[in-house]
Amino acid sequence: MTLRDSLDLIKAVNPEGGQAVLEHELLAERASSLNAAEKRVAKTMDALKAERTPETLAEAREAVWAYFVQHELVGFRRHQDVIAAFGITKDVLNGLGMVRR
Repeated sequence: MTLRDSLDLIKAVNPEGGQAVLEHELLAERASSLNAAEKRVAKTMDALKAERTPETLAEAREAVWAYFVQHELVGFRRHQDVIAAFGITKDVLNGLGMVRR
């Protein structure tokens, strides 16, 4: 049975319920992804504070970039509170989106 078959079966029984279940699953996935991205930011910022190397700086930039993208996908647009809460430095912010070779 495919996902499409499952959704069709749910719709046949309760059309509104099928959509609500799917929306609930999507919201749960978004929240889970945002939480994982937040934990990664905290971990990489701690590592950067402990030992400032080009590698830790690059990892922090990647983590913050991924978090900001996920943060915006969920619907949040302001990043100032996040920057303050995690102590994200200007050198991290200035390098967001850079690609390592």
